[in-house]
Amino acid sequence: MTLVSRKGILAIAAVIDVAMNARTRPVSAKSLAARHRLPPRHLEPLLQALVRDGILRGIRGPHGGYELGRERNRITADDILRAATTVDEVDALQPSSALVNEIVWPALAETERTVSVALGRISIDDMVRRTTAAK
Repeated sequence: MTLVSRKGILAIAAVIDVAMNARTRPVSAKSLAARHRLPPRHLEPLLQALVRDGILRGIRGPHGGYELGRERNRITADDILRAATTVDEVDALQPSSALVNEIVWPALAETERTVSVALGRISIDDMVRRTTAAK
């Protein structure tokens, strides 16, 4: 069972990439996509979601791209995963019964809260430092 979707993992990787590479100028979607071996159009909606939540800031123009929207230590993995979640990922047909409503959903909601708290302790600054230490 995977707790984090592929889109969520990509979102975290993209923010770490921007944190590491946007020191002198914004990181273009094209260069981000190339480093992650993806077509830019695949990455663009995810980057826009991160901009909408203030995690990234989009810079327009010929030398534009993306930079962090706030300090690295103020961006957590939980923030990023919340921004990356879209309506399209939610299954429209949710089961509804006493068992689901009274037992399954509350149990899963508690698990989500626990995971969210743990992810909230992991900052982009922590992950950048780990990446730098691993090199």
